[in-house]
Amino acid sequence: MLANQLADLGLERGDQLLVHSSLSSIGWVEGGADAVIDALLQSVGQEGTVLFPTLTGAVTDSPETPPHFDARNSPCWTGKIPETARLRPDAVRSLHPTHSVVAFGRYASWFTSDHELVRTPCGYGSPYDKLASVGGKILLIGVTQQCNTSYHHAEEVSGAPIVLQDKTMEITMTDMHGRQLTMAHTALHKWHYSRDYDAFEPEMLRQGICRIGRLGEASVRIVDAADLRRLLVRALLADPLATLDTAERERWLNEHA
Repeated sequence: MLANQLADLGLERGDQLLVHSSLSSIGWVEGGADAVIDALLQSVGQEGTVLFPTLTGAVTDSPETPPHFDARNSPCWTGKIPETARLRPDAVRSLHPTHSVVAFGRYASWFTSDHELVRTPCGYGSPYDKLASVGGKILLIGVTQQCNTSYHHAEEVSGAPIVLQDKTMEITMTDMHGRQLTMAHTALHKWHYSRDYDAFEPEMLRQGICRIGRLGEASVRIVDAADLRRLLVRALLADPLATLDTAERERWLNEHA
């Protein structure tokens, strides 16, 4: 039933799909998070790939207190569905101290490879960049654009001053095989600037970048990743503070007057 509803929403076999989700928003699902994951995998078929953000960053991350990330054991805080996906034996997880993803399907290895070599969480070469580059889709189940990590990708590649900490850091990570790797000159995100990503949705709907439907009891959004990046990068090049909420914009301008 879930797979049928996803097809009605516009998911197709061969889709490359990044899923942000709230399991409770769907209502009661027999089989819980695993059933939702199975439905998503069925929807894209063997030709497709499904990714879930398994984020682990914390407000305390800094050069003084750098995070340690273990791809096998570090739990995520992005919800029941991605945490359940992370624990599946066939999950492939990217190696990044704050913005890892897990992936399943045809291009899972490609999406997750070399994330540790990207010096910023969501920059060029990250899974978020790769998704936009291949014309992938973003599925928001029971959550709004506020949870859409691909906005950070646009902020990073456009050079917005609000997204990255000023100082880089050396970070040690453990990969899926238990090997330790230390990466120098890694930049992580700032945490203290509030965004208003939902403000972009009316224009996304007008341009056909986003469609809204339902999955169970949840409101669902399907977003074209490439078109979203184009819209956001253009907006951020015109106004590097474009994603800040009104109060935060005023605070930033006062701090940098």
